Amino acid sequence: MALGTAPAPYELRFDAGRVCLDLLATTHPTERLGTVEVLRAWITGSGLVPPGTPLAHADGSWLVAVREVRGCVGQVVYGRLTPTTPSYDRALARVNELARAAPPAPRARRGQDGTLVRELDGPPECAALLGAIARDAVELLTDPVARASLRQCAGDNCPIVYLDTSRGRRRRWCSSEVCGNRERVARHRRRAAVSRA
Repeated sequence: MALGTAPAPYELRFDAGRVCLDLLATTHPTERLGTVEVLRAWITGSGLVPPGTPLAHADGSWLVAVREVRGCVGQVVYGRLTPTTPSYDRALARVNELARAAPPAPRARRGQDGTLVRELDGPPECAALLGAIARDAVELLTDPVARASLRQCAGDNCPIVYLDTSRGRRRRWCSSEVCGNRERVARHRRRAAVSRA
């Protein structure tokens, strides 16, 4: 990706099932939120704001703030099995603090074809978007059904956590097209190597 250009659609993933989990996925396999332009694309792609929402006012401070909330959410999500560490408590306190901010206010307006479309009352502020991400994490981790549906990808070296809403709750990978395909290719190669031997 050229410096300063928006990422290709496949570079940003939105298949973890929740906004906060999609944010965590931006660290794998490398840092994906490398520029403000990519952050703007992620904010829109995640559904935090409707398509076409002006985000020109987003700057480098937003990038720092979003990465900080990502770190806190990650400590809380990944640490949910051992929530007794001091860093877990600090991260949880920060998520709770951020969740107090009101999310961006939506409104309905009539589109060109007469149907109602969602837009924001005005350009979103960073604190409102951080609040929406933090609220999503709080709602996810305090809902016993959703929390029980959290899974870590079974793919080799894939740390992505996703919400398994599949039938029978048998989903194994963060993405069938990414990690699932890698696993199928590796399995095929192992079988081919055994048959050649």
